[in-house]
Amino acid sequence: MSDDLARAAELIRDAGALLVCAGAGMGVDSGLPDFRGGEGFWRAYPPYAGLGLRFEELAAPQHFASDPELAWGFYGHRLDLYRKTVPHRGFGLLLEWGLAKPGGVRVFTSNVDGQFQAAGFPHVAEAHGSIHHLQCLAGCSREIWPADDITVELDEATMRARPPLPSCPRCGSLARPNILMFGDFDWVPDRSQEQLDELAEWRRAHRDAVVVEIGAGQAVPTVRRYSELASAATGALIRINPREPQIRHGRGISLAAGALETLVKLA
Repeated sequence: MSDDLARAAELIRDAGALLVCAGAGMGVDSGLPDFRGGEGFWRAYPPYAGLGLRFEELAAPQHFASDPELAWGFYGHRLDLYRKTVPHRGFGLLLEWGLAKPGGVRVFTSNVDGQFQAAGFPHVAEAHGSIHHLQCLAGCSREIWPADDITVELDEATMRARPPLPSCPRCGSLARPNILMFGDFDWVPDRSQEQLDELAEWRRAHRDAVVVEIGAGQAVPTVRRYSELASAATGALIRINPREPQIRHGRGISLAAGALETLVKLA
């Protein structure tokens, strides 16, 4: 892989701007669990194995109406976990490289954990929303507000939340995370859309940006499609992925390894 690493390092060094596209694999080296795949999810959360519930089943909006303690048990635990997680060194390397470019750096991510903001990135487009923001389950308005002041008490034996649960400041109904869940028709995308609009404007001004895609699998291909589209005209795509590194038609550089390991080698 040494030749590919050298080519990738040269691309980053000579880039006029840097676009980072990241999936769930980016957070694994920070100690965050990878929710893809039932067995891995159940190892991280044994109580859900006993219930036979997979990640895709829990990450669904209907539970907030039918069983809010179950829903907020899952998302409350994740909110607490993400608040406590320190972004790994690779985040800092990407930020350092990007801020040194004339065109700067932007991030496109499907992650909802807020790790890029915690690492200091000034512009992050969160395609699936953020666990650090809430919306009203009843839909009394399209307001999205920060979750900074909420805490969710959890019974870790059952992974169920204890009342009181987060509520809407306008109408008092149950609140839910401002995240695009599976089969979700009630997500309010306004905050994410503003971020995506800013990113689109930046891309128009920096069509020669080098794209570094990290930890984005094919199961939910949002990030892979975006990085391929963003690099289509130049082929300046660096895909870092230990399990699914392939690039169609050879339009880019494929590095089959984890995020932190590869970014340190590139540095």
